[in-house]
This record gives sequence, structure tokens and C-alpha cells, in this order.
Amino acid sequence: MYIVYSLLLVCLLLLSSPWWILQILRQGKYRAGLRERLGFVPKRLSQATKGGIWIHAVSVGEVLAIGNLVRELRQYPVCVSTTTQTGQEQARNRFGADKSFFLPIDMGFAVRPFLNALQPRLLVLAETEFWPNLLHLARKRGVRIAVVNARISDRSFPRYRRFRWFFQRVLQNIDLFLVQTKEDGIRLLAIGAPRERIQVSGNLKFDIRPATDSAIVDDLRQALAKDSRVIVCGSTTEGEEEILLQGFRDVLRQHPSAVMVLAPRHPERFDKVANLISTTEIGLVRRSSWAASCPISGGVFLLDSVGELASIYALADLAFVGGSLVPVGGHNILEPAQYGVAVLTGPYTFNFREIVRIFEQGGGLKVVTEQQLSQELLRLLQDREARTLLGNRAKQLFLQNTGATPKTMKALQDLLAGERAQ
Repeated sequence: MYIVYSLLLVCLLLLSSPWWILQILRQGKYRAGLRERLGFVPKRLSQATKGGIWIHAVSVGEVLAIGNLVRELRQYPVCVSTTTQTGQEQARNRFGADKSFFLPIDMGFAVRPFLNALQPRLLVLAETEFWPNLLHLARKRGVRIAVVNARISDRSFPRYRRFRWFFQRVLQNIDLFLVQTKEDGIRLLAIGAPRERIQVSGNLKFDIRPATDSAIVDDLRQALAKDSRVIVCGSTTEGEEEILLQGFRDVLRQHPSAVMVLAPRHPERFDKVANLISTTEIGLVRRSSWAASCPISGGVFLLDSVGELASIYALADLAFVGGSLVPVGGHNILEPAQYGVAVLTGPYTFNFREIVRIFEQGGGLKVVTEQQLSQELLRLLQDREARTLLGNRAKQLFLQNTGATPKTMKALQDLLAGERAQ
């Protein structure tokens, strides 16, 4: 089975190679870490990571989610791999460049050098990363394997179920599935995970604590006018910025000093979004060219940087979490909620269905359509009591759902001790 999978993967890579090359040459995308992705172990990796724990986190959100876990596992050598460049930058900032690297492509020639160099006792995959060759080769070497913070999204579940005959064999390599919710466990069971290896541990993202030492937060606080209303729109995607800018135009008519902090999800879109804003009558300041001494009032502050959004939510009167006005599936509403900020999101939140359900039912989240956005922004900006109540409920719900980290730690320690999940 793995030979057939590898052959199909080679064919797919060959067929898509012109596209990959074009992306690398035109945008520089995927250029970072190319050697590592092809199986070249970087010399910077510390020898101290050998014989320890290899944790894989796809991007920024997953890197933030495993932060507490990495700290709790400090008695073991730990290294962290990522898929995206933004995730890699976050991992190096948090855990050090000598403990961070790009995940190799899922081919034996690329995976084996890392298994040889790291010789991990335990492989931990964050959320849903079922790489067949990585799992198979690690298992053959006797490496224990766990999936933490596991979830199966509404979008991916039908695809996994369609290929159950394949994934059932892949999932046999995994010793332990620590799922976010009971529903995620049911879905894993439906695609072939052994029932006795599934445990509900909660969502690690509830245990993320806000950064307290972000210099940009202090700088922005000084730069903003005292009467400015601040709307932070985070992780926005293609098709959303136009909607948000239209809503912000309506806000500016009643609140001329209001500031929208706009943070596109993907760095390669920063220039495109800047050009879009420039076609409007709204003032634009880019983070990349902003001097901390320059005041900001009545316009858009484009956050064209990586790793600063989570802390900037602390400045918000209102927060909108993107990927939700278009059918992308939403992004993490917990980042603003932990600050007690009133949070809005669009209707497309299927990637965070359980979190959104908890917050919407508990009165800690306002879900709006494209047509309702402008009206709801104005209502909440004008009604301080409603805004404060929404934010307070969000923070309360956030605090009520913490505790996944100790449950995850206990399960991983049992696994390392040789106690198979029951």
C-alpha cells in the first residue's frame, strides 16, 4: 500500500512541478526550507534534540497551541517541525532555530534522514496531520506516535470517510488520539481509528495565554488617538477585505477617528491588500513602514507582519475573525476572546464548529452575515454596555474551558512510560 501511495505521490509532484517552480520563482513561496523539505537535515539542529520528542505543528495556530505543551515537556529533548514559513518563523522565535525545522515531504528519501538524525522516542502530531510514510517509517522504528488536539473538520470528514479503506491502515500506526471533542472522536472512529486509542482531552488553544511583552502593543497604544475606536480584523482572506472596508467606511462616517487594524491571513497577499485599500478613500498606514512615533487616526493600519496579531487584539474595542465571510471555515476566535474583547465572525466557521457553538450559545460571540456586518459594527461601537457584556462573556467562556494541557501531558507521559492508551 505504501509503495503505491509513494508512486502516486511522485506522479503528482512531477505533474505539479511547473506550478511549484513558478511559485518559487515569481513569489518566492516555498523557497524557504526547500532543502529541509527534500530531506537535508539542517546543521543548525541541536544534537541535544536527539532521542527525544518530535512535535509537528502545521502553521502559526498550531505552534501557539503546543507552546504550553513544549514547556511542560522540558525534561525531554524536544524539536518542532512546521509546514508553513510563518509557522516556522513562530517556532524559531518561541523554541529556537536549533530546535525547529520544516517538515520533509512525505517520501521515504526525505523522511528517513530526519528519523536517522533525531531518533525520536515519541512523534507528536498537532491536530490532523496523517502523513502515511512518516507514520509508517516511524512506526517501523518503534517510535511511539500520538496525535494531540485532534479534530476532523466538516470539510475533511467526507474525504477521509471516502478513503476509509486507506486511512484505516494508516491510523493503525498511531498509538494515541487525543481529540478536542467527543464528535471528533466519533469521526475518527468512523474512518478507522481504534476505539481504545481515542481519548477526549479538550482543546489546547484554550490554554494559550496572551503575550505580555509585545513592543508593538505599547507603541500602538501611544500612537492611537484617545477617542479612537479600534476594530481588529484578523486572519482575513480573499474576498473579505472588500466587505470589511465597505463596513469600515460606514463606521468612519460616525466615528471619524476610528482605526481598523487589518491582518491578512497570508503574507503573500499583503501587497495586494495594500493596493486594494489605496483604491478607496480610506487612509492607509502599513506596519512595515510605520515609525512608532507617528500617530494613527481615522484609517486602516495594515498589519503586514507575522506573529503580532494575537497580542494586538488587546487593543481592540471590537474584533472580527476572518475566513468566515467566505467559505474558508473560519479561524481562531479564542485569541481576542481571552482579552475580553467583543468578537464577531461570519457564518462560515465549520473548521471551529465546537468552539463557535460554545461561544454562540454562551452569548460570547456575534455571528453576522455580509449584509449585517456594517450595522452590527455600528451598534456595538455605540452601545458600550452591549460591547462590554459580549466581551466579558467571551472571556468567561474562554476561562471555563481551559485544562487540556495537563490532560494531554498525562496521556503522553503514560505513552512514554509504555502504557498504551486504553
